[in-house]
Amino acid sequence: MAIFLVGSWLRYDHGQFTWKAGSSQMLSSSGMRLASNLFHVGILLIFFGHLVGLLTPSWVYEPFMSAGTKQIIAIVVGGVAGAMCWVGSFMLLKRRLTDPRVKATGTFADTLVIGILWVQVTLGMLTIVASLGHLDGSVMKQLSYWAQAVVTFQGNPAQYIEGVHPIYKAHIFLGITIFVVFPFTRLVHVWSAPVEYLTRRYQLVRKRA
Repeated sequence: MAIFLVGSWLRYDHGQFTWKAGSSQMLSSSGMRLASNLFHVGILLIFFGHLVGLLTPSWVYEPFMSAGTKQIIAIVVGGVAGAMCWVGSFMLLKRRLTDPRVKATGTFADTLVIGILWVQVTLGMLTIVASLGHLDGSVMKQLSYWAQAVVTFQGNPAQYIEGVHPIYKAHIFLGITIFVVFPFTRLVHVWSAPVEYLTRRYQLVRKRA
């Protein structure tokens, strides 16, 4: 968390010319629109799904929903979003590895980060398979306790995930790795999401005299 936050701040402060997504759509637009939309919509749904699913205390939803029901919802929504993100990230990764123009102008970090994200989504989809073996929500609670312990700086959060299936641990490990490499890659453009675009006025252009 220190590398993620302090690293992002230092890069914004000292390297604003590198603070960009580095779009390559002008180099090759074939399949870009579909791949980019699938990837971004899918990953946003996954991110906010994890945010709400893992960080919501159990006492908030238990009065009207069981842990098992919550897990089934997570499997369905996560499965759809994960499939979208997996297809989109695969198309983007293939494009970076096979398109001559994109490959020539891209960087190792660009290819690495999309590769890591694709592997991470693959691991996430595999956790769904493991989750189908226990639909009571017990493991989801363990993962929630771990996440809440991490963000609230509690001691020894790893105790909550002892004994869970190795696929969950691999997913968590790579997820933490993404936060570590975040400040050094194009992922920093996430901080600059154009939210104000939704509320700003239309551009006014004067006619020539």
